[in-house]
Amino acid sequence: MSLERRSSEALERPVGCLADLIGYLRAGEKPPERWLVGIEHEKLAVLASGAPVPYEGEDGIESLLRRLADADGWKTVGEDGRVVALEKETLGVSLEPGAQVELDGTPLRTVHALMAEVEGHLQRLKRLSDPLGIHWLGVGLHPFAGVASVPRVPRERYRMMRAILSQRGELSLEMMHCTAAIQASFDYADEADMVAKMRAALAVTPLVAALFANSSVSEGRANGFVSRRLHVWGGTDPDRTGMLPFVFEPDFGYQRYVEYALDVPTLFIRRGGRYREVGGKTFGRFLDEGHEGERATLADFDLHLTTLFPHVRLKQILEVRVSDAVPAPLLGAIPALWKGLLYDAEAREFALAHARRWSHVDRRALLDAVARAGLAARAPDGPVLPAARELVAAARAGLRRLAERDPAGRDEGLFLEPLEARLEDGRSPGEVVLERWQGEWGRSPQRLIEYARY
Repeated sequence: MSLERRSSEALERPVGCLADLIGYLRAGEKPPERWLVGIEHEKLAVLASGAPVPYEGEDGIESLLRRLADADGWKTVGEDGRVVALEKETLGVSLEPGAQVELDGTPLRTVHALMAEVEGHLQRLKRLSDPLGIHWLGVGLHPFAGVASVPRVPRERYRMMRAILSQRGELSLEMMHCTAAIQASFDYADEADMVAKMRAALAVTPLVAALFANSSVSEGRANGFVSRRLHVWGGTDPDRTGMLPFVFEPDFGYQRYVEYALDVPTLFIRRGGRYREVGGKTFGRFLDEGHEGERATLADFDLHLTTLFPHVRLKQILEVRVSDAVPAPLLGAIPALWKGLLYDAEAREFALAHARRWSHVDRRALLDAVARAGLAARAPDGPVLPAARELVAAARAGLRRLAERDPAGRDEGLFLEPLEARLEDGRSPGEVVLERWQGEWGRSPQRLIEYARY
């Protein structure tokens, strides 16, 4: 959850030293009985023709947000008179740069409760969208439109990001405007627990990417990838993306992550409700020197952390960010898989074993292979598919031990069933889409929309 949805006087005080930033991360520690699961769910809006839905206009995304606010009692969040987000208690709906709509869900104890909230949101959104001919797609990349065709949300932070990131990676604008992902967030008990979870998550990131790889069609044609979204992230600013090899070094902890963040250029700070640039200074330089009379605050650091985009991100929570958006049947499998792996000690140890099997170079190469081939890729020591099956089985066993049950007595492993069916078939979601797109669908946008829409 960003600063825009959290206000605290403590965050506004100037940072005195490195220990303040380390203390900020340490303040996220929670005992296991308070651990929650969160989700950020991005989705792409298209018309029946496959064309992107404009931001402006009576039937555009901004108008839809206003209708959602009126229907469900949300508070609109504006910028220069334009609606760019909604808030309600612990929930948020925000717009990504290309008018992708993101649900920032309430962190909850169980995946059962989390997915009930997500499903309720989708039902309400669909009820308002259907009369406008708007469809919401569970795919990782816009299948029909490129950067030049999608709308641009009029937010100052996005204008700054476009100007800066476009100079740092050739695919940065495609990342901002055309991709959609599903992120899950988790808590940590202390520094050692955070370290173990980050290592476990990064160790199996290529396998999870293969399980949910789902962006094989873009701009109306096969794009040569099973997850082009994953490839696009590889062509974005290298200072703030990637697999963080230092996480596996012996001295990794809060301080090493803070040092990493200090070395990344600051995109902007916020003063008086407006975003301001700081001359391209790293956060470390901004901390040491200030900028035009402004001193770095914990609020600035909080905002800066949200502009770092590694596959696993540390804030006062741990975020796993590698999964393409997927259709509804697979949606709950993402938080369920990660919960089983990260919140159960035995399953987490299974995931950590991958850190010992593969080097950073291996994981980086495997991530590239997965982007192109999904579950058909090969790891350094064998095919990805059986390794992915073992990983899902470990997560299911972890969920069984955690024993968080719904009223019918079912544990959270039930959300893995669609994923297990996909593993029986042996193909990533994007492989299925590609085969059908080139075969039975006859490259019909309407058939792809029918398949992928929520």
